[in-house]
Amino acid sequence: MSGATPFLSVQGLSKSFGGLDVIRNLSFDVMKGASTALIGPNGAGKTTVFNLISGVYSVSAGSIALDGVDVTAMPSRQRIGAGIARSFQNIRLMSHLTVLDNLLVGQHVRASGLWDLLQPFRLIPNHRWIRDAMQELEECGLERYAHERISSLPYGIRKRIDLVRATLAKSSLLMLDEPAAGLNATETAELKQHLDLLKSRGVTLLVIEHDMHFVSAICGHVVVLNFGEKIAEGTFAQVQTDAKVREAYLGTEEAA
Repeated sequence: MSGATPFLSVQGLSKSFGGLDVIRNLSFDVMKGASTALIGPNGAGKTTVFNLISGVYSVSAGSIALDGVDVTAMPSRQRIGAGIARSFQNIRLMSHLTVLDNLLVGQHVRASGLWDLLQPFRLIPNHRWIRDAMQELEECGLERYAHERISSLPYGIRKRIDLVRATLAKSSLLMLDEPAAGLNATETAELKQHLDLLKSRGVTLLVIEHDMHFVSAICGHVVVLNFGEKIAEGTFAQVQTDAKVREAYLGTEEAA
């Protein structure tokens, strides 16, 4: 990929809260259609990086570019329109609503004007947002849950519905915060198939995950953080044998 233009480019990124430096001079690139993992021990700063890329936090220094466009100062809602979507470690679905209604509520990010926002889309037969939601559920093998209330569904299905909602934003960069957390082996395998489908569509993935088996199966490139700094980068095989990575996860004596 030498000479290729990165799809996501993070350069010299830093973030301070008061006098505390949380992220320090972080740089990495994600190529279009690639799957990249952001890993590190608890407290390494991974979720803070996600918040900076998605616009939840403003940067203290550095730049963020998506597909050649500088989005560093762009408001978070505009970044969604530019193609950045994310899921959260804690599922943010409305448990009292059905799967379909949750997806329709999430569709508001695609509204192109006031008329879209004011449309009673639930009352319009075969509305395009309903068609899109049902098609996505069908392609992911989840159509049988469309009219089920979220509160009645298993945890693994809820996480995949949350992923569908993020996908419906028509994102080109999908950021996933611990998507496999709390899943059993069967649910993890189903999630992998779901992500393989998205990858086949050309969606670029940036993933925070503690399950290293899942990381090795999904991501071709890995960036390792510790205390807000990048300590290693490369393939999974390369970073798992890196001395700094072993020290960060296992301690100095174990690494030695």
